[in-house]
Amino acid sequence: MTSGWTPKRFWTQAKAEPCDGGFAVRLDTRLVKTPNKSALILPTQAMADAITAEWQAQGTKIDPTTMPCTRAANSAIDKVTPQFDEVVALLAAYGGTDLLCYRGVETPLRRRQDAAWDPVLDWAAGTLDAPLNVTTGVIPVDQHVQAHARRSLLALRQPADWPLCLARDERVVGPPAEVFYLA
Repeated sequence: MTSGWTPKRFWTQAKAEPCDGGFAVRLDTRLVKTPNKSALILPTQAMADAITAEWQAQGTKIDPTTMPCTRAANSAIDKVTPQFDEVVALLAAYGGTDLLCYRGVETPLRRRQDAAWDPVLDWAAGTLDAPLNVTTGVIPVDQHVQAHARRSLLALRQPADWPLCLARDERVVGPPAEVFYLA
């Protein structure tokens, strides 16, 4: 049962500003914090600006469903950070079944798949040293990527490495095609 209580807007101006470790968002003089009361420190100015715009756009009542960047950052800080190794294992496990690896036959669909998905696979191969094998159809193809991906993802332990901090709808999700990162 819910109380019906809704948080109300109390600020006049939201603004992004540099801080130790990245960028913060202020609502007038108050720093925005996550639901777990952690500092909302963002790795890029662009991400801070996007979150600032979400807070500034709020009406008299705060509606978190209209704030996807804020929700993603909250999840990255509150949920990914405390269980970093588990998230790495979850992401590495996608290597064997990632739908980016299963393509149609040579048709216009296949050309669209190649155009859209090859850059993601190139990113995984280059950045994570985790090349994925591509096949036609849905029969599983052997992937030896999990060990490489896990090793590479574990190396991304710095807060600025937010491509790993994946979040959508308050849940940790993956794989790289769903990376939430504003460069």
